[in-house]
Amino acid sequence: MAVHAEGIVAIVIFYLLILAVGIWAAWKNKNSGVSEGQDRSETIMVGGRDIGLFVGGFTMTATWVGGGYINGTAEYVYLPDYGLAWAQAPFGYALSLVVGGLFFAKPMRSRGYVTMLDPFQQIYGKRMGGLLFIPALMGEIFWSAAILSALGATLSVIVDIDINMSVVISALIAIFYTLVGGLYSVAYTDVVQLFCIFLGLWVSVPFALSNPAVSSISVTAKEAVYQTPWLGKIDSADTWMWIDNFCLLMLGGIPWQVYFQRVLSASSATYAQVLSFIAAAGCLVMAVPSVLIGAIGASTDWNQTTYGAISPKEKDQSDMILPIVLQHLCPPWISFFGLGAVSAAVMSSADSSILSASSMFARNIYQLAFRQSATDREIVWVMRITIFVFGALATAMALLTGTVYGLWYLSSDLVYVIIFPQLLSVLFIKGTNTYGSVAGYVFGLLLRIGGGEPYLKLPPFIYYPGWVQQVKIHHLTGDMEYFIQQRFPFKTVSMLASFLGNVAFSYLLKYLFESGTLSHKYDFMDAVVSKHSKEIMDKTTLVSNDNIILSEMAPVKTRLSTSLAGTFTNTEALSDDEESSPESLNNDQE
Repeated sequence: MAVHAEGIVAIVIFYLLILAVGIWAAWKNKNSGVSEGQDRSETIMVGGRDIGLFVGGFTMTATWVGGGYINGTAEYVYLPDYGLAWAQAPFGYALSLVVGGLFFAKPMRSRGYVTMLDPFQQIYGKRMGGLLFIPALMGEIFWSAAILSALGATLSVIVDIDINMSVVISALIAIFYTLVGGLYSVAYTDVVQLFCIFLGLWVSVPFALSNPAVSSISVTAKEAVYQTPWLGKIDSADTWMWIDNFCLLMLGGIPWQVYFQRVLSASSATYAQVLSFIAAAGCLVMAVPSVLIGAIGASTDWNQTTYGAISPKEKDQSDMILPIVLQHLCPPWISFFGLGAVSAAVMSSADSSILSASSMFARNIYQLAFRQSATDREIVWVMRITIFVFGALATAMALLTGTVYGLWYLSSDLVYVIIFPQLLSVLFIKGTNTYGSVAGYVFGLLLRIGGGEPYLKLPPFIYYPGWVQQVKIHHLTGDMEYFIQQRFPFKTVSMLASFLGNVAFSYLLKYLFESGTLSHKYDFMDAVVSKHSKEIMDKTTLVSNDNIILSEMAPVKTRLSTSLAGTFTNTEALSDDEESSPESLNNDQE
């Protein structure tokens, strides 16, 4: 296949547009937030907390509607024996935004946090915050790598250019405008990118539907023409597995820094909730063309197309059904529109993930855990360096590893199994402490890893009820690959075990220490009887007077700044009242 000059021109124009918007957004908002007392580093992370409904709704929607979202939705609708019934991402992620808006957005935004890890470090300490940073970082980096890898494969289908070069250029552009403008550049480019996704896919659908090789999708929805109906079905034996995966998307889609970065950038807690609801509707709307493209792929006689007699599923290319439909069922200039849509989807997710990972590292690891005296300028430079490092790491993984999707599947499971129950505990359960947090972390990790991961060829060491051995046949080589399929909802059970372990061990250790059963000297995590130690107090309030008495402390009204005095007012750590909880934090911050 020859290099398409028109396609190259279309990509160049699109990338220049994105780059120009990113630089313009950085220049337009270069002083935003600083005049109100915010530090430059906080402005980069949460955009001055003045993101409005229009830009906020677009950027939060674009966070979910990425390359994996539109490609994956089309793939599952196309796959025989799966179909629309198994394309759970649109409804799962839409509901995750609704649940996040109803229960999580308001408490996180009203307390003035800067990253998702702030409440963990406030209540469980800096070490536990560092431990929870690991699955959060894995999720962001592996997700970026997976979608960059998908972009390279998509470009190779539509435009015959070097995959490595296209991935590197795409990553460099996303890294550059993220580095220059932070959340402002990411948010404003998301508006352009989401518009390109919508326009590119919807322009392509009518042309693909009218191709002579495509049968009526209303017929193939219920009748087997070229393959099983694309509506799909859920066998009774797979019901619990379907529920498990749906819960993972719905609840596991909440504890991501990319989501809370937008929540915390909203101008008010109410706006944060409204943005979540707008994005939920946006996710459903943006999934419609992907569903139609998957249905078109399932309704096509590929022998009548330039693709060839062998269908994509028989070539093990089901994951590329969207670019294949664009390339072989649409006119060339239309396929380039679609290519712009896929490129936009990838960049809108990659830049968000890279910024989120660098924000958590610069604030929660570098500043709060290691250098509490770090200046604002120093934190900004740490962010810039880590944006480049994490971006380069994701790009390298996209180019060098073949199991990047397997790594992302596992890391997203760990976010659901480990971080979600911890977030639930720290925000809504009074009295949980570091001991319970560690126990919940270990329980969730062991139970999830114990179930294995077929994508990584990781065999299980826990065989849950209902497990079966499955075989995957590689059509091109004829190789047969055996793996264990866990039909038991072990991911959700692991999440519940992590949550219950956190609560149970927190109250158990609290009782043992306070009753005197365990000596106070064994409270080495400063989580129960040593809770008001100097180390903990200094971490949250910068108290330097050793003679100060807890009961003499007056409430401190915080301001929106990343200086530690304004980071949190940890009323739980500053009060002798045993009933104090995260709910008593600064609700008057608005």
